[in-house]
Amino acid sequence: MSEPRLLDVHCLNGTSLHRMAYWEWGDPANHTVLVCLHGLTRQGRDFDTLARAVLDRYRVVCPDVVGRGRSDWLRNPMGYVLPQYVSDMVALLARLKADTVHWLGTSMGGLIGLGVAALGGSPVSKLVLNDVGPRLDPAGLARIGGYVGQTRRWQTLDEAADALWAISTGFGPHTREQWLTLTEPQLKTEGDALVPRSDPDIAVPFKAITPELAAAGEALVALEEEAAAHDARCARNGPAFGRLALIGAVRQLAALRSEHQRATRRSVPLASNSTIPSATPRSSTRGHSSANRPRSSVRSARIARSRAR
Repeated sequence: MSEPRLLDVHCLNGTSLHRMAYWEWGDPANHTVLVCLHGLTRQGRDFDTLARAVLDRYRVVCPDVVGRGRSDWLRNPMGYVLPQYVSDMVALLARLKADTVHWLGTSMGGLIGLGVAALGGSPVSKLVLNDVGPRLDPAGLARIGGYVGQTRRWQTLDEAADALWAISTGFGPHTREQWLTLTEPQLKTEGDALVPRSDPDIAVPFKAITPELAAAGEALVALEEEAAAHDARCARNGPAFGRLALIGAVRQLAALRSEHQRATRRSVPLASNSTIPSATPRSSTRGHSSANRPRSSVRSARIARSRAR
């Protein structure tokens, strides 16, 4: 049976380098690459079965996102945010030297894939999203926040598998053998017990995302998309088109950014050298209709456009 190669790449964070591990399957000379990226508390071996099934077509690369699996832990837990993860994946793609990249992302891995695919010049030509959408559901955030970052210790693999299954029933049906196979790479030995390989501090920035902060982030992105659409209209119709609409949009954008920053400061008391995490990645909210935007922003933009005419 085929087994992966464990490799790593050094990535830049705010103050130093960290090592991100990845599992590579198939012919290393194959320039058609499938990147498979896991969810918040998982790691790259989740995709073993899929990787073995597509080795005839792809070189399959399954990273352990920093803070998980065999990758390093960050000194500053506020680095466990999507912009850092996207930056790490860019370093990985540079290492892979792939001509064609397809991306399969589960949950957080899908959000990271959206961020990478949205970059100018991105090599990602196909993107498959699993268990992820453009909105941050408060109930889902609360459920995940109830277990992420917990320090747990188990005496046996079976005991650990039972505990992890209790929070993973949404993964769908698995045989006992399949679930034990998925559980084992999640663990490492510490003294006389088994413990998770993931850094408990990945929970720090995640738990800072309140429903209010998530809503403010979505509203901010919606308005930024409206401004981008305005830029496109100006490019087609000339710079004088919709000048008042642009002024109104800029004012609303500034107000929402201030609100977003205030909400973030209320959520997490940050050190002076910390960075404020983004509540939601810009690309993850593509496709929002005006029905999902704040009524005030839609109404003001319409008034501004009518005045411009």
